[in-house]
Amino acid sequence: MILLDGKETAATIRAEIREEVDKLKAKYGRKPGLAVVLVGEDPASQVYVRNKERACEDCSIRSIPHRLETASQLELEGLIHELNRDVSVDGILVQLPLPKGLDSQKILDLIDPDKDVDGFHPVNVGKMSLGLPGFKPCTPAGVINLLKRYGLDPACKKAVVIGRSNIVGKPLAMMLAQSGPCANATVTLCHSRTPDLKAECLEADYIFAAIGKPKFVTADMVKEGAVVVDVGINRTDEGLAGDCDFEGLKDKVHAITPVPGGVGPMTIAQLMVNTLQAFKMHVGAE
Repeated sequence: MILLDGKETAATIRAEIREEVDKLKAKYGRKPGLAVVLVGEDPASQVYVRNKERACEDCSIRSIPHRLETASQLELEGLIHELNRDVSVDGILVQLPLPKGLDSQKILDLIDPDKDVDGFHPVNVGKMSLGLPGFKPCTPAGVINLLKRYGLDPACKKAVVIGRSNIVGKPLAMMLAQSGPCANATVTLCHSRTPDLKAECLEADYIFAAIGKPKFVTADMVKEGAVVVDVGINRTDEGLAGDCDFEGLKDKVHAITPVPGGVGPMTIAQLMVNTLQAFKMHVGAE
């Protein structure tokens, strides 16, 4: 069984980015800048933002924090317009969920698509669906990067994606089905209305679980030698758990991600990749 170590892989990616950023800074006179906007006091969001800021420091990327205890819709929209105009800001990330009363989609739509390092703007979603260059959502892109790093290519294989969220399931299904490296899979996108999910999973060479239910995917749902990528992270009485029953699956599968330490670190690493991409685009680097 191959343990797909996202923590170790992400550390390698951050080191590669740091080396490239140092060279680019010497040439262009500044580092990439990532503005991170956090509204409210949600504890989980604060943890995620701290992790992203630490990753910026590790990658030699300038973190530009905007922590707001409260903000009206107009105030938040004004901040986004300001960050769009700031030439020292290459990427803008608005930590979700926003507090009740704020229109998240409207805020995301206001971000300059060339600074949308989360890959949520409709322009970048459209580019992704057409296979055009643009920013891809960090979690699915991180999953693809992890597979590449381990030499696991889903081309000509059957893949099942469990979960149809706009952040993970839908974009991951599109990316797996497109032509190109680490793609060309035959993809089935499953969800709560799928009639026989177990039957779909048993036919899959690759299973990607992003449904938000702890230990939902069990050994009787997975065929021998499958590759399982667990995107879920759930807080239970026993601690953190993924969407897959890791202990039940580990002796049956060819490869599997742990939780924690699998997809999570790759998501943040991909955010750094996207920020570097935005910087290079803005300064005209090759």
